[in-house]
Amino acid sequence: MRRPLVAGNWKMNLDLAQARELVKGLRDGLAALGPDARKVEVAICPPAIYLFPVAKYADGSEIKLGAQNLYYEPKGAFTGELSAAMVAETGARYVILGHSERRHTIGHLEDDRMINRKVKATIAAGMTPILCVGETLAEREAEQTLDVLTFQLTAGLVGVGLESADKLVVAYEPVWAIGTGRNATPKQAQQAHAHLRGQLREVAGNVADEVRILYGGSMKPDNAGELMSRPDVDGGLIGGASLKADAFLGIIKATLMS
Repeated sequence: MRRPLVAGNWKMNLDLAQARELVKGLRDGLAALGPDARKVEVAICPPAIYLFPVAKYADGSEIKLGAQNLYYEPKGAFTGELSAAMVAETGARYVILGHSERRHTIGHLEDDRMINRKVKATIAAGMTPILCVGETLAEREAEQTLDVLTFQLTAGLVGVGLESADKLVVAYEPVWAIGTGRNATPKQAQQAHAHLRGQLREVAGNVADEVRILYGGSMKPDNAGELMSRPDVDGGLIGGASLKADAFLGIIKATLMS
């Protein structure tokens, strides 16, 4: 039985005071759920500059810390970058890698080779990558979705040994559904997640059955339950809805009920 993971990607949002209030709201809300809250793993991924203070705010709770990115080199003249060891020192458990905004819109546009090197660096530092994969609208309309998912997943895992499921989380992000208010139907999500799990079996054998695959396309409290009820949807990578405690807790509650 895979324990669901609900991870909040704050992106470039919130100031420090707002971050503190959000973590407090999450802590209070999870405490109100009682022991059932532990059935869902909860993680938050703040901007890098807030990793240390947010770790302090979450200390003593069940909330895990995650980073939104890192660089694959251990040190050097890489202005503005953070190594895996630096991120690990903050107490981060997870690292989001290959997010569509980094693949398509930020900086020099990350390719699969770079993402693969980041995956390896993350695992070597004792953290778990959340490897994001997903198709654009043009690729979906051209019926290339499954081919794109196969390529991005296998390219991201070249040379990565997956002896246990705790070394990887995968997030399916239909690019056309991120920040647009649109989302994949539960049927579309399940098709993509089942395909990804099948491809993982080719790479990692039976370990694939324990790897969690999250849905990352505009999940909200009102659609979370139906998405989470699908057999291969093991949680969510949440964007906008993770910035408000009530909305994020609503997704967690929907996960508990699914």
